[in-house]
Amino acid sequence: MKNRMVAVAMAVVVSGLVGTTGAPARAEARRDGGSDRATVRCAGKTVDTAAKIRYRTETTIEAPLRTVWKIQTDVERWPSWQKPVLSSKRLDRGPLRSGSSFRWTTAVPETALNPATTLVVTSTVRQLQHQECLRWEGPAIGAGLRIDQGVHVWTFAEINGRVLVRTEETWRGEQVERDVGFSTEALGGGLETWLTELKTLAERECDRDRR
Repeated sequence: MKNRMVAVAMAVVVSGLVGTTGAPARAEARRDGGSDRATVRCAGKTVDTAAKIRYRTETTIEAPLRTVWKIQTDVERWPSWQKPVLSSKRLDRGPLRSGSSFRWTTAVPETALNPATTLVVTSTVRQLQHQECLRWEGPAIGAGLRIDQGVHVWTFAEINGRVLVRTEETWRGEQVERDVGFSTEALGGGLETWLTELKTLAERECDRDRR
């Protein structure tokens, strides 16, 4: 049980997340790739469907699409609403776009797979369609912990005045693949919390704008 709880904590920091109330509407873990029928896509591209570690989930946010999109793509603002994110810096200038890169750091607690460390994540945007979808990928490296390649896809759709956000991510790497179930739970915990925090902030900002 302790290892499972620590796994979720690992996910929270690996994904740059913090948890609050308000769980996402639906979650679905994909430990073996599963069917691609519901795979999240951006400009026709998906996650790494051959990866052993894979998770997808979604939520609905009561806020304008432009608000949700702005929060998500302002990567240098992440530390202000994702507490474990120690820093986040764009490696290029201008609006986030295909080819943009950003580097962010986060503290990772000790787990069954790794010592306590600071993880350096370098993400490169491969596909982006404005207010529709994002797809980025890259490694995450720390002392005693390495994810060789993560691929993360997001989609945003305005439906009846609300925004449906879907996300899916995969991990590859010898270290994290030593215990696929453990790592999948870690990844899933992080994505669930990311969506919760995004929803919380977007709805709070929407309420503030209405006043």
